[in-house]
Amino acid sequence: MKSNLKFGNFEPDYVKDFAMMTEYQLKEREKAILRFVIHQFILTASPVGSRNVSKKYDVGLSPASIRNIMSDLEELGFLNHPHTSAGRVPTDKGYRVYVDSLMDPPKLDNHTKQVVDVNLGSGITETEELLKITSNILSVLTNQLAMVTYPKFEQAVLEKIQIVQLSSTRILVVVSVKSGLVRTITLEIDAEIKEEQVISIQQFLSERLSGLKFSEIRTTFQDRIKDIDNEFYRPIVRVFLDSVDKIFTDVSSEKAIISGTKNILKQPEFLDHEQFQGVIELIESKDIIIHILDKNKNLPDNDVTVTIGGENQDEKLSDYSMITKEYKIGDLQGTLGIMGPKRMDYSKVIAAVVYIAEQLTQELTKLR
Repeated sequence: MKSNLKFGNFEPDYVKDFAMMTEYQLKEREKAILRFVIHQFILTASPVGSRNVSKKYDVGLSPASIRNIMSDLEELGFLNHPHTSAGRVPTDKGYRVYVDSLMDPPKLDNHTKQVVDVNLGSGITETEELLKITSNILSVLTNQLAMVTYPKFEQAVLEKIQIVQLSSTRILVVVSVKSGLVRTITLEIDAEIKEEQVISIQQFLSERLSGLKFSEIRTTFQDRIKDIDNEFYRPIVRVFLDSVDKIFTDVSSEKAIISGTKNILKQPEFLDHEQFQGVIELIESKDIIIHILDKNKNLPDNDVTVTIGGENQDEKLSDYSMITKEYKIGDLQGTLGIMGPKRMDYSKVIAAVVYIAEQLTQELTKLR
């Protein structure tokens, strides 16, 4: 299978050594046994023995031969041998080879596609509501923890500014970007203002700032309005100067929708109290998850990122895998994906993440 999967941003030693593994090409028998061991472990969550592989899969080898191959795979670092069991489990390195070259090609069945299409295409007109539904669908389909970050405004292009007078000293600033999304912020003004002041400054700012990226507006705002030295404009201009970083910054970087805590806690891995407590703490530390999702953004089109165990930057994620993909709304981008135990059906989950990201992009485009 030709893969456009990407390593995580952090490269542990075994990932760096992965390129060197071409010096030792896995034999076809070794590939088959590694594949069957991982398949069986994904199904049962129990260490896999040679007799188990012999009974379950038609490999044409005796249990003794399978045992020898599994021993070789362990020496090469693809399998591990828990002390309390005669069976073996995949290592991060084993999962990586599996994901990149041994698993079935990711493919979503038509029924699942229809479920996604019906839920996402149900006439929703609010971006936030659509993102919430997306997160729920992804969690239900994968039985993992689903995550969707809000679109990133950092590279958003301003379309227009509207200013609504709420009182003699308060205004509501409505910022519209070319993707069709809107942000609002309420500002307090030190002096009383009149409606004609609001209308004039709204037109002036729209003319000076429309077509610029948020990042450009923040760094050049003062220069673009320096020729305004009119008492008529000054109260509103002053509050814009003081609040430009707040108005034209990316507050969405702190926002993400996380769904499926109940789903992930049903996994056998969390029968252990320590593991259970660990995943609860991780879910509550939303900033860690958002940070990892942000690290995986800005990939080339159609890329899906799979980070496995130690490939994740944060040590707290060393027992988990993350599968992420960008979605788009015009010139803005967000990320969706799942987090779960390393023992997951990678082919099915990757297919779900990719399809849902593509459908979300289509639905958001319709809202513009």
